Amino acid sequence: MKLEIISAQEVLFTGEVASATLPGAMGEFTVLRNHASLLAVLTAGTVRYTDAAGADGSAEITGGIADVDNNVISVCVY
Repeated sequence: MKLEIISAQEVLFTGEVASATLPGAMGEFTVLRNHASLLAVLTAGTVRYTDAAGADGSAEITGGIADVDNNVISVCVY
C-alpha cells in the first residue's frame, strides 16, 4: 500500500508501507492493506508507519486530512 504525506511546501514522505497509524480527530486509527475507503480529519500528532521492509518511520504533523482509497493513503497536512 502506498503512503503519501504532503504539505503545500514539500513532500514529507512517499513510499510503500505495511501499515500507517494516524492521529484522527476522533482518536488514533491504523490503516492496513485493503482498508475500506475513508476520509478523516487529522489533529496535531505523529503519523507512524512501518515500511514494506519492516522498518518504522514517523512524521510530525500539525493537522490535516487523510484520504484512504484503493490501497493509497493520501495525507495532506497544514
